[in-house]
Amino acid sequence: MSLDTTYAGKRVWLTGDTGFKGSWLAFWLQRLGAEVRGVGLEPETDEGPFVRADVANMIQHETADIRDGERMAALVRDFAPEVVFHLAAQALVRRSYADPVETYDTNVLGTVHVLEAVRRAQTPCAVVVVTSDKCYGNREEDVAYREDDPMGGHDPYSASKGCEELVAASYRNAYFAPEDRVHLATARAGNVIGPGDWAADRIVPDAVRAIRAGETLLVRNPRAVRPWQHVLEPLGGYLRLGQALLEQGAAVAEAWNFGPDPASARDVGTLATLCCETWGDGATWQAAPDPANPHEAHLLQLAIEKVTTRLHWQPRWDFETTVRRTVEGYRAMLEAPDVGAVRDFMEAELAAYGAF
Repeated sequence: MSLDTTYAGKRVWLTGDTGFKGSWLAFWLQRLGAEVRGVGLEPETDEGPFVRADVANMIQHETADIRDGERMAALVRDFAPEVVFHLAAQALVRRSYADPVETYDTNVLGTVHVLEAVRRAQTPCAVVVVTSDKCYGNREEDVAYREDDPMGGHDPYSASKGCEELVAASYRNAYFAPEDRVHLATARAGNVIGPGDWAADRIVPDAVRAIRAGETLLVRNPRAVRPWQHVLEPLGGYLRLGQALLEQGAAVAEAWNFGPDPASARDVGTLATLCCETWGDGATWQAAPDPANPHEAHLLQLAIEKVTTRLHWQPRWDFETTVRRTVEGYRAMLEAPDVGAVRDFMEAELAAYGAF
């Protein structure tokens, strides 16, 4: 069954709709004909897709914090969603070092409040909780992590995502047993890049900021290897997972990796080089001289055999296509004169990806 057939007319509740991935997912769901109600904090920038495409006026948006349990319960009770995508999170590793309490409070207890709202509503629905590839206990070995590998996390962000997986599993086992009408799965994506991400301390937004300022990009860990993927790849995976939950229920209510093709796992320096080459205009990068960076993983890969075999999902864009479309997309969004032009660009990206 196609995605538009699945989601057309469905009531979909989306947390984190003002964020980078959330705003792209809200746009995609609206184009699929879903009735979308989103919840999120105020957007942190006016240059992201949520503001530039005026996503708030395409869906029903509520400004609220997922840590407000009673507000979440009221929203779910009133909307009675048929599908839930939980993306709201504190999503930055370096920020988690600066404020671990906010990170655990948002990613762990915030998820508890979202799932408790679903439990209390007693409405049949499919729930996709989005965590991260960093939820695994990373051994820094040349191995791709599988869904049954143990949770872990050196930094507060990674540990919070491992905790979020445990919370989701607990709710699934304790409250959403196979005979229940709520079916919950978790989704672990790789390092997502794409046009419209302006978060601090992420390589591509940092690159675009440096280029616009006429500065050399400083790269913290140029030899660190990551599973890079375009934002539309994991979002397509989340939509496919939601579809599978609606169709198959408890049979797919488990954890899933949505990573790129293994060949797309490249080091940060390679990504920076291709970003600069694609942008042109003399853009350059160099390794950051400061050795006092907090610990970040140096090697991280995801195994995707399970999702390709059982859900028949697979990545479509290779590393080069991902980076070039990302950089060219930043240019297109920055140069777009109005809301209509930004929406046209986003629509064209979805069409190029084969979203419809």
